[in-house]
Amino acid sequence: MRYYIITGEPSGDIHAANLLKELKKIDSNTIVRAWGGERLISEGVSLAKNIVDTAFMGLWSVFKNFRTISSNLIFCKKDIISFNPDALILVDYPGFNLKIAEFAKKNNIKVFYYISPKVWAWNKNRIIKIKKFIDHMIVIFPFEVDFYKKNGVEVSYFGNPILDEIENRSFSFSIKSSQSIIALLPGSRKQEIDTILPKMLSIIKNYPNFQFIIAGTNSFTKNYYQSIIKNHDVSIVFNETFGLLANSKCALVASGTATLEVALLNVPQVVCYKTNWLTYFFARNLLNIKYISLVNIILNREVVKELIQYDLNKENLIRELDLAINQCERLLINYKKLSVLLNKNGASKNVANLIFSSC
Repeated sequence: MRYYIITGEPSGDIHAANLLKELKKIDSNTIVRAWGGERLISEGVSLAKNIVDTAFMGLWSVFKNFRTISSNLIFCKKDIISFNPDALILVDYPGFNLKIAEFAKKNNIKVFYYISPKVWAWNKNRIIKIKKFIDHMIVIFPFEVDFYKKNGVEVSYFGNPILDEIENRSFSFSIKSSQSIIALLPGSRKQEIDTILPKMLSIIKNYPNFQFIIAGTNSFTKNYYQSIIKNHDVSIVFNETFGLLANSKCALVASGTATLEVALLNVPQVVCYKTNWLTYFFARNLLNIKYISLVNIILNREVVKELIQYDLNKENLIRELDLAINQCERLLINYKKLSVLLNKNGASKNVANLIFSSC
């Protein structure tokens, strides 16, 4: 089988790589072309585009890079036709992927969407395109099943692939520390890191008995992080996020998939998020959900503290981090409930079986 995979950020790259690994077990003749990153490269994929060059987040960033995005769309459509896949596998990244889904459907290419756009949170008009252009939606949260069924979309849920990643990956960690560790996960996109990491770093001097360590992403160099770190007493690791978390007392985490990873590894956390004022203004008025972290969304209550936009400041960070470190019993009990909700074994394997058998 020939598959064309499109993902737009590191978390999608991870899940796409795990899916591809399972597809190759089913069919040793699997051929793939993809938009992705390091993990898909490690599976032997020759990338059409690297996510380092395609990850644009927020209204302002999309506006500034409109010409690049338009050029990427034109290139992608031509590249799909040239590759002639049996199926197109879209992984999250909805602003781009739904446009490609429409193109693929017009060209009689079977379309699977793996990891749903958050249409239940905002921009519900996208459900019209999903219903029209997607052959099968594969979701990773249990509450998404009812949402799609109510809207007449063919949907499957096989559990959350983060659990596959946790189970299958060895937790390497290169730093030996005599102090308790606080992990900093400032995001995977430049816009996030530039804005959120300085806020996280601002509290380091208030915790002289802890070692702060940043989980870096390979999309950026150590020099880039160092330009933000400057004289702060903090270390950085790459390709060791799970190892870092497994050795951490607590974590400060940019909202996103990482909040769920931290929870499933039983690390107390404070969720941090800040963006430019334009993106925040529109998001605040368009979001249909009470929370931004996946932990709180799935459990439908405030389990982890969210410090958003103007609330993300030094005073609030210190107060909430102290609570997370010293009063985490209730938090850990709720983490166990979360794990039970998501724990269906072999998500990646079951998704691969569905896609292969449907082609």
